[in-house]
This record gives sequence, C-alpha cells and structure tokens, in this order.
Amino acid sequence: MIIENFEHLLTKYAELITKVGVNVQPGQTIILYSDVHTAHLAELISSSAYALGANEVIVKWSDAPVQRDFLEHTSDQRLETHYEFEKKAAEELMAKRASRISLISQAPDAFAGIDPKRLQMYQTTYSKVKQPVTKATMNNDISWLVVAAASPEWAKIVFPDLETDDALTKLWQAIFTICRVDQPDPVAAWKNHINFLTERAEWLNNYQFDALHYHSPKTDLFVGLPKDHHWEGAGSHDGSGNFFVPNIPTEEVFTAPDFKRIDGTVSSTLPLSYNGQIIEGLTLTFKNGQITNATADEGEELLNHLIQTDNGSKSLGEVALVPEDSPIATAKTIFYNTLFDENASDHLAIGAGYPFSIKNGTSMSRADLQKAGLNDSTVHVDFMVGSSDMNINGITKDGEAIPIMKNGIWA
Repeated sequence: MIIENFEHLLTKYAELITKVGVNVQPGQTIILYSDVHTAHLAELISSSAYALGANEVIVKWSDAPVQRDFLEHTSDQRLETHYEFEKKAAEELMAKRASRISLISQAPDAFAGIDPKRLQMYQTTYSKVKQPVTKATMNNDISWLVVAAASPEWAKIVFPDLETDDALTKLWQAIFTICRVDQPDPVAAWKNHINFLTERAEWLNNYQFDALHYHSPKTDLFVGLPKDHHWEGAGSHDGSGNFFVPNIPTEEVFTAPDFKRIDGTVSSTLPLSYNGQIIEGLTLTFKNGQITNATADEGEELLNHLIQTDNGSKSLGEVALVPEDSPIATAKTIFYNTLFDENASDHLAIGAGYPFSIKNGTSMSRADLQKAGLNDSTVHVDFMVGSSDMNINGITKDGEAIPIMKNGIWA
C-alpha cells in the first residue's frame, strides 16, 4: 500500500475519533470494538485516548473467519442461548457511562452463504446480551461512535477491478477524504461541518412538520412525525453533557417518525449490508405504520427474517435527510457499508427510534414513548432510499406542502 504520509494521516484519524467522535474526557472508560486486522489503528486510538486523560481503554477483538466458523458449526441451542456474565459486564460498563468506539472493517458479505435463519437466531440472542448497551446508546446516556477502517476483503468488494493492494490504498484514500482527515486541520473542518448540519436541523425543528411526503418514480410514501419531535444533525450531548459525534462520516439530519402513521411504498436505491449478507432492490409497503409487504431482488429471505424479529421490526424508527451533493454521494462509489452509503442518500431505519428524537424522550417510560409515536424494537437497520429524482415535502398541520428536498438537494 502506497499512501504518502499514511502513518501521519492514520494518527490524525485516531485523534479525530477521540477528540471529535467520542470526545474523550479525563477519567473515562473507553470500550473499543476492533477486528484483529485493524490492530494498528486500534493502538493509535488507544494512545490518543490515554493522552486525553482516559482512565482505561478496553479493547474487544473480533475476527470474521472465526465468527463465521462459529455461526456455521455451533448448535441451534447455543445460537439461542447467551451467557449471563456478558450481560452483567455490559450493565456494569454502562453504569460507569463507558464510551463506545465501534471500528468497523468487516467485508459486507463476510457471512454470505450462512443460513439467514441461523444468523437471525444469533442476532436475536445477542441483542439480549447488549440490551444495556443498546439502551444507553439509544438514550445518549453515553458518548458513542461508529467509524471505519479499510480491510483487503472490504476493499476488493468496493473496487473489484483493482489488485488487492491497489484497492486497499484507494479505500483508505476515500476514507481519509470523506472523513476530512486529509485537510490541514480535521478537527476545525469538522466543527464547521457540524455547524452546517445544525443549521439545517434547527430550520426543520422550527417548522415542526406533521408529516413528510417522499416522492420519486420508485417511491410514494407518507411518514407522520410525532408531536414535539426533534431533528438532530452531526452531534449530540451525552448524559454528562459532553458533545460527541456518533458517526464519522456523517452528512445527515434525522429524527424519528410516528410509527403508527406511515403509509405507501418505498424502494431502496443502494444495497444494504446486514448480518454479513447483501440485501438489494428491497421494496416495502406500509399501511397504518406496519409493513404489509416486503420484497427484494437479492436477500429477500434475510429481509423477511429481519422484519419478523419482533413487533417493532415491522415499522420504522428513523427518517434521515442527506443531499445528493454530499461528498460521499458525489464520489459515485457504492461502499456496501451502511455507515458510508447512508451518508450518500436519504435513508430510513427499520426498527427502534431514538428517545432523544422526542422532546424530553430520554426521561419518558417505554410505554409513554410508544404512546407518543416512538417505535420500540431490538433492531435498528438503515436502508437507503434517496436519489437525484427524489422530492421530499414537509406537510404542515394545515396541510401545506413545504419543499425540503428537490431532486435530491436541499431546497
């Protein structure tokens, strides 16, 4: 791999992750999820976190081939059984408000060919283990970040016509550019970007639309919005009041829909990587907030297993707006990675909504949140629906249509 000043750029990336991403504070515990093949970046992140005053950095390693062997060969009983000590560890770490960094690099088809039913069995079981982490994350009790690292397997899928080393180089270059790491001062560049997205969110919050209408040649969908919903862009504040940016990169402004008021049909515009398999060309039909029909050109069985996870997986938990002129969209590259592809396109999420998407939602009970229209589920899976011919209008309580997106661009 040949990238000029690669080590310098990787170090700047680690600093961006710790300073802007989770915004490490003195005395904090940091949990870092990393593949064994991205160990060097994990080391740089750890060093940067300690330099900022972290008390400890706990690294949880993974290895896709080992995980694949487990998923292929273990018994159904094991797939449906979790270890209680894992859940207790999660509870203890969340009680300490440990910050989370998820460093993703796995190939999007790492688990291709594995029975989707077994994948969903494991996903359902594992959701019980990480329930304390999921709850703390969804409430923004902790600072958390999802960020990517290039791997040879992922690079070859994104750039299949290149030799592995060249593909890996090109993927790292794309990550550095899209994440603004190649700019003279990435931290300052991100502060400007955060301000831009915050302005968009404030404009939407001031309108307090009753609903959104998505319309394109492939989509005609009305999505109701809850009373006192809250749009957010780029960053959030955790339970201690510290500002953090949960996704790097991010180009979105998002909120939660009223899961009881969704009607129409929506089609995806980019592939979705879920559970190490690809779902492509999906179309969902909604009536009174529930998915009544789901099809896909590829991965339809996996899609239907996802929708059948629980009651909440039959509706939506997030609506996110992303312009077609975002840096990722203009790159004209399909990354087969939701972190990147969702920032190239308007997207929706099957499953849970974020409580902070409703005013005072983080202090409300689950029952009150559902009454307010927030969806509850053990899953949250984004899929991309935006395009250059997508128009999105905000519908006021009086029925007036206000353009938000015209032909995929902010109106």
